[in-house]
Amino acid sequence: MLIKFTTLKERLHGVILNKGEQGYDTSGLQEKLDNIPESFDSLLSFLDEINSLKIRNDWEYVEPSSIEEIKANSDPNRIKSKITEIDLKDSSSKVEAAFLASICGCILGKPLEASLTGDEIKQALIRSNQWPLNNYVTGSIKEFLPRVHSSHVETTRENIRYVAPDDDINYTIMGMLILEKFGTEFTHENMEELWIHHLPINTTFGPERTRLLNIGLNSLDPIPRSNFLSKGGVGKTQKSENYNTQKSEKYVKEIDAINDYLNPGDELCGAAIRADAYGYAFPGNPELSSELAARDASFTHNRTGVYGTMFIAALISCALVMKKKDEIISTALQYVPQKSRFYLRSKICFDELQKATNWEDGYSKINNLLKEYGHCRIYQEIGMLMNSFMFSNNTSEGICIQVSQGADTDSFGATSGSVLGSYYGHDGLDKKWLSLFNDDIHTGMAWFFERSVSKLAKRMGELPIKLSK
Repeated sequence: MLIKFTTLKERLHGVILNKGEQGYDTSGLQEKLDNIPESFDSLLSFLDEINSLKIRNDWEYVEPSSIEEIKANSDPNRIKSKITEIDLKDSSSKVEAAFLASICGCILGKPLEASLTGDEIKQALIRSNQWPLNNYVTGSIKEFLPRVHSSHVETTRENIRYVAPDDDINYTIMGMLILEKFGTEFTHENMEELWIHHLPINTTFGPERTRLLNIGLNSLDPIPRSNFLSKGGVGKTQKSENYNTQKSEKYVKEIDAINDYLNPGDELCGAAIRADAYGYAFPGNPELSSELAARDASFTHNRTGVYGTMFIAALISCALVMKKKDEIISTALQYVPQKSRFYLRSKICFDELQKATNWEDGYSKINNLLKEYGHCRIYQEIGMLMNSFMFSNNTSEGICIQVSQGADTDSFGATSGSVLGSYYGHDGLDKKWLSLFNDDIHTGMAWFFERSVSKLAKRMGELPIKLSK
């Protein structure tokens, strides 16, 4: 077996916790797993029990997996095409601004990506004379925090020389590459092809790393036995007659198995940080943006992990063309299942924010409601995203509000930048945020050679025009 017994066992403990939160009756399973004999056969038998779990009788939510069922359970009154006429030139400019703002929000939040609360960050900023936050944090912040992210040596203000590598930025680029190469008809097989080509495994985390491990193992399959008997020769090797380049139904089932049985993070925010490009590409078309985001997200995630991704893509799509912030949020919420945990908790956050007097009051309300859902656990972070959007006067202020709330500061710093940049355009972001980068980006991606921030932003801004043809 390629994976250690203890590793598999621990992941299954996480899966059981997830299944319980997703409404399955998991009573007795944790204890049974604790006492399972130390053999892979025992674990395989245990998987059958997980596979046979039933939803509890008291479960009140409806959380489908297929896009057809997701659409059927979304708001029936939502607009299923473009919600308004689109000015492609204006949208292209706003997408460029959105991508630049997402980079700034990401780097702003990166040294603080250490599972910190908003209160911990505020106290540290006050003590280091950086409150309210209005610029990249200085290195002195680490003296007043219980912990900082290891990237602080290149992402604190005095140390920034370029855009440091980050998975949030990489995934937005990956979305761009997927759409550029395959358009709206991309498949999970297409994603597999690009992921293994461009994403070193150590640049990914959680479900994404699990998926890449699976892709790597599957890449061993196509080598026919005859290849090992070859003694040289010239010309192209003939493909085995039995080798089928088309993925079958078995491939889809394998993905489901990985997501369901070896993936305790299938409802975390890893897919949500891949939403941006799908919102960029289709301004004013949240139906299409959310559908493509769901297709991407389901490669690694389930339920809330998918719905959160759909919401963000729809939010960006709407922010590119709509004027009223509350209408942008309420419209985006129409494109997720209306009886899901994600919708109901997001709607509660939205309702509470409409009663808030300022962003700190908004943060307090959200934190009181959903504080059990911290770093990467999406519910509270979506509430914080709404909060930073609703109470910002410009993009610069908005990314600072977002990061000041804590949790996954770089991921949602990036996401908030995309939403805010889409709404405010180039005028919303002060030039100081970009100047420290020296127009230089280090992605850490394989076989991706663009180093100019400005050129990459322009390329991203071309998505709406390219995909409209």
